[in-house]
Amino acid sequence: MGVDLGIWGKLNRALIFLLALAGILGIVVWYLPVIKQNEAMRKEILRLNQEIRREEDKARQSKAMIDSLQRDPRTVERLAREGLGYAKTNEMVVRFVPPSTNSTNPVRR
Repeated sequence: MGVDLGIWGKLNRALIFLLALAGILGIVVWYLPVIKQNEAMRKEILRLNQEIRREEDKARQSKAMIDSLQRDPRTVERLAREGLGYAKTNEMVVRFVPPSTNSTNPVRR
């Protein structure tokens, strides 16, 4: 039953193709902001997961420090010596002073 419509048949097929193409393009344009928002949220999730891992590491280190301070007297002694400058009898304490690189009086020539 193929009736040859000539140019009108070709125009109808072209019109249907262009309408389908416009529909697909409309869908892409409609969902493009959603896709970009989804990508931004995924990046934010990755950043937050990395931050969570860093904070968990800090918490583990703090817990280990607290445990060592509660259970190990040598740790308390070491911290007291470093922080307060204490020394045992007949023990010499050597303190290193960092050199000052920023002088208040500039050298003039």
